[in-house]
Amino acid sequence: MTTTTGRLTREDLLGLIDRDEVDTVILAITDMQGRLQGKRVDARFFAEAFTEGAVEGCSYVLASDVDMRTVDGFALTSWERGYGDLAFVPDFSTVRSVPWHDRTVIVFADVHTVGGEPVAVSPRQILRGQVDRLAERGWVGFTGTELEFLVFTDRYEAAWDAGYRNLTPVNQYNVDYSIQGTSRIEPLLGRVRRSMRGAGMVVESLKGECNFGQHEIAFQYAQLVDKCDEHGLFKLGAKEIAAQEGYSLTFMAKFNEREGNSCHIHLSLRDVNGRPIFAGDGPHGFSPLFEHFLAGQMAYARELSLMLAPNINSYKRFVEGSFAPTALLWGLDNRTCAFRVVGHGPSVRVECRIPGGDVNPYLAVAALVAAGLRGIDESLTLAPPFVGNAYTADAPRVPTSLREAVGLFEASVVAREAFGDEVVDHYVHAARVEVAAFDAAVTDWERFRGFERL
Repeated sequence: MTTTTGRLTREDLLGLIDRDEVDTVILAITDMQGRLQGKRVDARFFAEAFTEGAVEGCSYVLASDVDMRTVDGFALTSWERGYGDLAFVPDFSTVRSVPWHDRTVIVFADVHTVGGEPVAVSPRQILRGQVDRLAERGWVGFTGTELEFLVFTDRYEAAWDAGYRNLTPVNQYNVDYSIQGTSRIEPLLGRVRRSMRGAGMVVESLKGECNFGQHEIAFQYAQLVDKCDEHGLFKLGAKEIAAQEGYSLTFMAKFNEREGNSCHIHLSLRDVNGRPIFAGDGPHGFSPLFEHFLAGQMAYARELSLMLAPNINSYKRFVEGSFAPTALLWGLDNRTCAFRVVGHGPSVRVECRIPGGDVNPYLAVAALVAAGLRGIDESLTLAPPFVGNAYTADAPRVPTSLREAVGLFEASVVAREAFGDEVVDHYVHAARVEVAAFDAAVTDWERFRGFERL
């Protein structure tokens, strides 16, 4: 491909197709789990048929569990309704090169009904709704996500066959900040970095982390929907590149008893002229708006936690002394708090430390914006920053289970007013399906403890 930036316009794409430099277009939507789903479309067919239209796909992609099982009880679709199609409408502001596949680009799509109405429960649509709420006030949101992942020398197929037991991490000791530790797999990590740059992402850094074989990558911040698109493409690309290189990697929140995989989400707001609105003359250099915004995130994090920690496994990450938060407190550069304020002057921002690597970024960012706006609307007072070890503080806690989070989300007036009943009921049902599946499962833990000794 001729592009060096990785970002393409609609005209760039059509030119590349015409010159036969692109022969595959991935048209992707994001499902409830945050995964990219869609179709690989022949590029010439795409240019002829879809640049003014949409690709259709079965509605069950937004009404199924992790295993893609058709699940009863969703209002969006069912066997009785025939599992009809939805329309995947290309967003031509999102065209990117996919350097780890030959002659391939990706285009993100919004999900509509075949009649042209946006589908409310689509994660991208949920976030767009919060972006619109910001725009009504003359504000633009910016976010950055820092993702941790564990890398293993086992191929994905071998890991599956082994039941994901006794896998070999690429590092056998803590390589947090270790140059030597990351050098062990620099051929893989370097290819990931260069590939993401080739896909139009601005890579800031990559470093080792605490768990064995754990690493973290950070990209430059961007506007909300664009950054969440990047987040999803990075996760897909990292897994695909690992598979090509003979490795496997996981973003699951808690793979073993050691440190889990986090996804720290940085968030800030600017006005339409690009001026930061979180910085001000108040204590700690905060504006009154930022105080209310952060107070709202603190006040409503518990009831919106389903959007920040969406899976059974998510809640096993919240362990004292693990750098994953348990107390809903905020602090100035305090990594024991759920909300850590960093930066100075125009760069001041809040880092939410609740999500894990398994998070759906569109839902998490939407929740953080909704909570912050509620705090502004209610002029909530921000408590003083917590100083010390938040793990031992007497403070509200992050929910301890998906079951608890579902109940809080279902009853949340804030969630229903921000996202609508259709969205809340859809994701509550999806979470209850996961809880029921987990309750019915017999785990290795039970077998080891009970096979002989009970």
